[in-house]
Parts: sequence; structure tokens; C-alpha cells
Amino acid sequence: MSTATSEPPVPLPLSQVDLADTDRFTDGATPWRMFDTLRREDPVHWQPEPAPNSGFWALTRHEDIVRADRDTETFTSTRFTNLEEVDAGQRAIRRSLLETDGPRHQALRRVLHKQFTPRAVATYATFLRGLTGRTLDAALVKGGFDFVREISADFPINVLARMLDVPEDDTQQLIDWGNRLIGNTDPDYADVLLGSEESERYRELPFRSPAALEVFAYGRELAARRRGGRGEDLVSRLVNTVPMDGVPLSDRDFDNYFLLLVVAGNETTRHAISHSMLALINHPAERARLQADPALIPVAVEEFLRWASPVYHFRRTATRDVELGGKRIREGDKVVLWFASGNRDEAVFPDPYRFDVTRENNDHVTFGKGSPHFCLGNALARLEIRVMFEELLPRLADIRLTGEVRRVRSNFVNGIKELPVEITLA
Repeated sequence: MSTATSEPPVPLPLSQVDLADTDRFTDGATPWRMFDTLRREDPVHWQPEPAPNSGFWALTRHEDIVRADRDTETFTSTRFTNLEEVDAGQRAIRRSLLETDGPRHQALRRVLHKQFTPRAVATYATFLRGLTGRTLDAALVKGGFDFVREISADFPINVLARMLDVPEDDTQQLIDWGNRLIGNTDPDYADVLLGSEESERYRELPFRSPAALEVFAYGRELAARRRGGRGEDLVSRLVNTVPMDGVPLSDRDFDNYFLLLVVAGNETTRHAISHSMLALINHPAERARLQADPALIPVAVEEFLRWASPVYHFRRTATRDVELGGKRIREGDKVVLWFASGNRDEAVFPDPYRFDVTRENNDHVTFGKGSPHFCLGNALARLEIRVMFEELLPRLADIRLTGEVRRVRSNFVNGIKELPVEITLA
């Protein structure tokens, strides 16, 4: 039995819950307080939103999240997967793999499926260990540093650069684009804040971010060089593969698919590594267990993923009237699956606020659960996280926080911006 006990969040009155307020997501406690209250008191909860949005149903129980995630006929992604409400014109222009269902989704997914199978990503293991070693050599010698900047942001973006076959010198630009896109509600990151009057100028761009234009231009330049070739990198696959439904990717399809790779291949693994390190700092006994028995790390990775929950939610839209949790959901209503809350559901995880690197039967929903939208990159993310901690933990005699942990102002990505640490080498 683990000794890594953690106190559950202090209850928050239901009247104070507001999942639409991104300011509630800038500390490490308030989101969990809201989720716990909702699971107990109103697990299918109607959340009003400021205009022009119309509000949404918040699903916070593991059971309901899994049901909705699997039932793509009732809870569709085609009306978009973030909270922003987009019209038919925006949907047509901005649609990516995430915002498709049915045969077209499967066809688009299979374009890159072989590159992300467990067998395929296993071929990166040697490269990952070398990359991890170089990243750690450069960071740990400093003694005190920002773990996010020096380790967790640097590592996955270099993996993505290799898969895209782009120069290592471009990695900082890729990180910057990801920050500006995903951080569209954070003034430290966003060029234009989502919901601002200025964002209307960019309503046809993903995340309403002008950074999308720069990503599109970069991707198009790569595509022009790779088209007609025989490369196996992700860009070559996108431009030279006709999906199995026989419908080629349009230029717009390529733009949106490429942008999705830049975001998904960087942001989520980065934040998972940051949260995992913070958990190991706050639970030194669990860190010591892994250092004493590295064979536990593959099991620990699943607890890292549950604990980190790097994406708070994805949105669906009801295609018909349906009852869920005793509530009547109407056709056209937004239905938001709060995966992070599902990962703390007491009905599924005994003592869910205990960080336990030996937790068994870890049925987390970090990547989704049995859905056609199950994360394409899950095997790569697991490998990256495992290799990182297999290489990092033996080098540490101690690691301590030296300042404030700063979080991304977002109710979509559960991100850490800064994690200042000081280390003692083993």
C-alpha cells in the first residue's frame, strides 16, 4: 500500500462552481474542488456561459464520460470539440481530424496510424534515450532551473521534429506556436485573447489565433518539398497518401492536420511530464520507490497520466434529445466531457487523491476510452514519459521547488508554465 496520501479538496459550494471562468484554473486546487462538488451533487450539470456562447452540460463522472465518448452517433465531434461555438462556415474552414466522425474520421486517422502504433514508436526508443540524455546533461548541470523550459518542453518537441523531419533549430519556434495556439486564453501566451473583440478578425483560424497562419505557411513549405517523394516522415505521409475512402486531403485538410500535429505532438506530453515531476517532488516517498525499483516505472506512467490529466475536457454536441444522469439533454446542446474529473472519480479510483506509483487497474481516461477518438499518439506519449523518468530519476539525489508553480490560464489544457527547481545530483 502506498504511503503517498493526499488530502481531497476542500468542498466548494455548488453555487460557486463556474467551469467557464478560466481564472478558476490558475491554481492547483480550485478545478478539483469544482469537479468533486459536481460529481457528488450534480454530475450532469448545466453550466451557463457568457454571451455569445449558450452554455453547456458538464459531465464529470467517469461512467458518463465514457458513455458519451463512445457514442459518437449521439454525441458528435463534428460541431467542434472546444467550447467556442462556430457557425457552418467556420466549421468547414477549421475542421480537422478531431472534428470528424464516422468513415471520414477513420480514413483520416489511418493516414498516420502506422506511424503511431506501439511497434512503430518502439523504434524510437534508442533515439529517445539519446535525446533524453542530451536534454538532461544540458539542464541538470545548472543546478537550479525552470523544469518546464529546460526539460519537459525541450524533450517532446525534439521527438516531433524528428517525426516531421525538420531541423532541431526549428524546435523553439514549434514550442512558441503551440503556446500561442493552446494558450489563447492566457495573456502570457496569446497574441489575441479568445473572446476579445479583436479575435473576431481571426474567427476562421484554429483557436482564433494568428499563430495559425505562421504554422500553415511553415507546413505548406514542407509539403511543397515532400510532395511526390517517398519519405516516411509525417509530412510526406500526409501529402502523398490518399485516405482509404478515396477522398484526397485538400490543401485546407493538410493545413489543419499539420497544425493539429504541432499542437498535439508537443503540448500534452510536455504538461504530463511537468505534472508528473511536480507530483514526485511533492511525494518524495513515491519518488524513492521508483528510484529503488525502476521496474515500477511502466506502471507508474499510468498513474502519471491519471494524475496529470493534461487536457481538462473535450466537447461534443448532442445530435438528438437524450437523457443522461437524470437530465434531459436537447438536440444541439453542447456536452463537455471533463476527463480530468473522471480521473478523480471515487467510484473508479480508490482514494483518488492518493498519488500511488503502484496503482493497479488504472482505468484512467486521459486518452479517452474505447472511442474512435482515442488519442492517436498514446503509445508515443507513454514511451516518452517512461524513457524520461527512467533516465532522470537515477541522476537525482534530491529535487526541490524554489518558487511559485505557474499554471496556464485555461480550462482546456491543464498546463504548467513554470516549475522552478533546484536539484542535487546523485
